[in-house]
Amino acid sequence: MNEVTIDTWLYGPLAHYGGSEDNIFAQLNVSLPPGSTLRDLLAHLHLPTEERGITFINGNLSAMPGLQPDLEHQLDDGDRVAFFHLKSMWPFQYRHDVASIPEFKASLEAREDKGLQSRYDT
Repeated sequence: MNEVTIDTWLYGPLAHYGGSEDNIFAQLNVSLPPGSTLRDLLAHLHLPTEERGITFINGNLSAMPGLQPDLEHQLDDGDRVAFFHLKSMWPFQYRHDVASIPEFKASLEAREDKGLQSRYDT
């Protein structure tokens, strides 16, 4: 396999990184070399990581504003990545016990507060 294809969704103002002008959403299939990471996907999109808010990989939470332990997460062929803008809200009470990637879980576990807050600063 010479490339992996990532089903990429960009919501809100991030949609323009996918070629949309309506600021609602954009969907594109991004082809990257095998072994590529989320950081590589962001670079391909020219999307600064600081502009994204909540991020999901295959339906698993991978990042939130100020907490982005997913940058070195390796992507596989067929993965689905959804990027939400910083202005997107997700109710605080639903964040705990949500399915998440291992890097995100480890990042919360390493924090003194165990992630029990609504905003994260790095």
